[in-house]
Order: sequence, then C-alpha cells, then structure tokens
Amino acid sequence: MRDFFKTVKFKVLMALMAVVIGILIFSLTREGYTSDSASIFSVMFEPFQNFSSKISKKVTSSLDMLFNAEKYYNENEQLRNTLNEVYNDIIDYDKLRRENEELRVLLGLKDEYEDYEFSPPCSVIARNTNDPYGSFTINKGSDDGIKPNYPVITATGLVGVCYEVSSSTSKVRTFYSPRTAIGVTTVQSKATGVMEGDYELAADGLCRVSYISKTAEIAKGDVFFTTGSESFPAGLLVGTVEETGVEDSGLSQYATIKPAIAPETLTDVFVILSFNGMEIAE
Repeated sequence: MRDFFKTVKFKVLMALMAVVIGILIFSLTREGYTSDSASIFSVMFEPFQNFSSKISKKVTSSLDMLFNAEKYYNENEQLRNTLNEVYNDIIDYDKLRRENEELRVLLGLKDEYEDYEFSPPCSVIARNTNDPYGSFTINKGSDDGIKPNYPVITATGLVGVCYEVSSSTSKVRTFYSPRTAIGVTTVQSKATGVMEGDYELAADGLCRVSYISKTAEIAKGDVFFTTGSESFPAGLLVGTVEETGVEDSGLSQYATIKPAIAPETLTDVFVILSFNGMEIAE
C-alpha cells in the first residue's frame, strides 16, 4: 500500500484532483460563479442541502409549536366557538324554516277542511323498531287536546290513529296495522271496501282493501279515499290500486293498494281533534 503512494498513477490521480478542485474554486470565485460549475457543485451537494433543509424545517416547526402553543390554543378555541355559533345558526334557521313550512301546511289544511280542528304541528320523535307495522311517537299529547283513536294525517292524506297518549307525547298506529280498519271508496267507480293492514303486505309497503262487491268495477290505478265515519272524516286520500283479485270465498273482491304516504319517511304530522260528525270511542 505504501508503494502505491509512490507510484506514478497516484501522483497523476492527485494532480487530476487538484486540477478539478482548482477549477471549482476558480469558477466559484470568478464573478461569483459560472452556470456550469454551479450546476456541478449543486449536484454534488444537493443531498446534503435537502437533508439540512428538512432538519431545519422540522426544528423550526417544533420550536414554533413550543413557543406559540398558547397562541395556537387560543386561536383554535376561537375558531371552535365560531364554528359552534355558525352550526347553531344553521340549526335555528332550519328549525324556523320547518316551523314556517308546517304553519303553511296547517293553514292550507284549515282552508281545505273548514270544519276540522287540528293539533299544532307534531314532530316524529321516535319509531318503534320492533313493530313491523311502523308505529311511531309524536311530540304532542293530551295537553294539546289529543286523545286515543284520533286520526293522524299529513297534507297528502291519512297516516293512522293515535293509540297511546300521555300529557306530552302520543303513539301512532299506522294503516299498515291489521288493527286499523278504515272504510274506503274509489273515485272512479265508487266501489267501497275496508282497508286493513297485513303482515306480509306491510313488509312491501302495501295494504289490502277487502269486502269489495264482486260486481264493482275496479282496476289498477284507481284512487281510494276514506268514506267517512264517526272515527275518520270523508275524503282523505288513502292510496292507489296496485292489483285486484277475487276473495277465496268467491263472494267479493279485494285490492292491494299502494298508500299515498310512506309512514316510515314522515317527520311531521297533524292530528285531527274534531270534525263534523266526529264521535270517537275512548
């Protein structure tokens, strides 16, 4: 190894390195730098520059977080409070919008049904997930004049009846339930029947109208309304006919109907407190 340092090859290599270093020094000192030498120098030291830059940024960021932690905390708190205020404003606006919409619907119902007395607008606050017939709870009760068996409607039509009432809430049984029997009639042919819920049909969002006269003319697309009774006023939209058939007894027809309202989608309803001819059994 010692002999290598004495060889001509080593001396030539050292001479070449000296020339290269001299050129670099000359290029960097002559008028600052030249484009070619600067490029070579930059390429040689770029990895070290990148690494140094990353370390510098990391240290700067850490020191900034350390010395300005309280400032950033206060700014975050202010931002959080501002966002909460905006969020609350949005909630208040949405609530006001819904209340205005409910009042417009109520005024429309009062104009259409002059002899009806309605409850204040009721919001759906809970649903009975164990009930295959879609019963739900509203936020109005006996303090608002509601009693069991009072009809529940929307601007579109009939929904069901109240069946369990407390001072501030009421449970509503929908027309999907077999316990809700409603007299109905078609607009087209005046065919009459009784709308009843059915377990299998309820799963598909359908109901059944039974006891339709065998001679009645009824077809798909016919519209059913309530016929009117002591419990339900006349003229409330119920739904449209999906299919028809003859009962097993052969004595009457039946119709499967698609309700005009899907109770599972409701957010607001009204309860009819009274109408001409109303006489509901407690």
